[in-house]
Amino acid sequence: MSSPLAPLAKVLQAISPPPILLPQEYDGLEFRWKFLVFRPAMFKQEAWFLSVVLLYIVFYFIGKSANVSRAQKWFDAHLPVYKQQFSKPVQPGGLTRDGNSDLFGFSTGRRAVRALHTVFALRPRHDLFQFAYQVGRGFIDLDWRVVDEVELDFTFQDSSNVPECVWAIVAKDELKNAKATRWDLSFTRTTDHGSLPSSLTVMSELADITDNILKPHGPLNLATVLSDPAILPYFRSLSITDQPRTRPLAPLPASERTKHLILSLSVPPASKSAVTLPLVEATFKLVDVIAAAGGWGIGKGPGGKNGVGLAPSLRPETKTKLRVVREKLDKELKEEAVKEKREEAEAQKAAAKKKAEDERLSKLSAAEQKKELDREKKRLIRKTQGKVKVR
Repeated sequence: MSSPLAPLAKVLQAISPPPILLPQEYDGLEFRWKFLVFRPAMFKQEAWFLSVVLLYIVFYFIGKSANVSRAQKWFDAHLPVYKQQFSKPVQPGGLTRDGNSDLFGFSTGRRAVRALHTVFALRPRHDLFQFAYQVGRGFIDLDWRVVDEVELDFTFQDSSNVPECVWAIVAKDELKNAKATRWDLSFTRTTDHGSLPSSLTVMSELADITDNILKPHGPLNLATVLSDPAILPYFRSLSITDQPRTRPLAPLPASERTKHLILSLSVPPASKSAVTLPLVEATFKLVDVIAAAGGWGIGKGPGGKNGVGLAPSLRPETKTKLRVVREKLDKELKEEAVKEKREEAEAQKAAAKKKAEDERLSKLSAAEQKKELDREKKRLIRKTQGKVKVR
């Protein structure tokens, strides 16, 4: 008579792993403790796998620390200027991290400037595979450039005396990327300027804007600062814009129209963090020159050295051309928005009509459905033949 536990014993026997057979001829390193035996030579694949995991973990923490240190040292080197310029130079707690390669600073409390966003976009040193991909692609694609970037985005006050225009100085090796990622720069024409190094180019809507910005203004001579060979390797672009970076789908309402001055730099090595300090100081002076907010402006105003800002210094025909371009853009955007809404409404109407027709057909018998489908097929054939004859 069989035991009632026999079926259970068979199940346990079926799911039990087979016993580990240790070869008797093994003569390598071995660790024994009671009935436990560990032979390292039998786990070569596992050892390689663990090594890769440990390497990734070590790379993650070293890369993460390197990115934070690189951004923090640059920010610390320029913090005295921020404290001099803003009543609130940085948010409580210092730089804010978003992941392991993006850090942000927010500054406010200054004349003519609503806020300054300092944005670090660093290489993914914490991700071994992504970092290796970037390095490998750099060897294959000569146009591929990945750098540690810091961007200073000044948002002007709505009341500031800043004209509606787009103007920029861009490093020539960044020109292709700038045109691909900045829709607002499509308003401009690219030209060289005699006061700038040959590695830089000007992107401006009109020459009058360039002449007013690049001429000396009191203590500021932007062309001289940008000609410093110590700064040039880290300069990417400096732009003034009243347009968004991507083309809007419709004209922007007045409440969403903002004017920006944007300085883009490659983050220097930690040992040279302060090398871009003169350019950052010059950028703050340029803010004052454009908006006539800090004692110096373009031209002479009623207040002596207090200039009148960039907008009043532009020629009347320059202002007219700038206004016409923006009026034309708003008209095009409005027409595109209306067209898109009309096409969307037509698509919804066609979908509703098809749904109603499908519901009507579903209520018919099979024979009636076949007749309807045959009639629709003949109608489509006649319609196609008519198009062919017209051609």
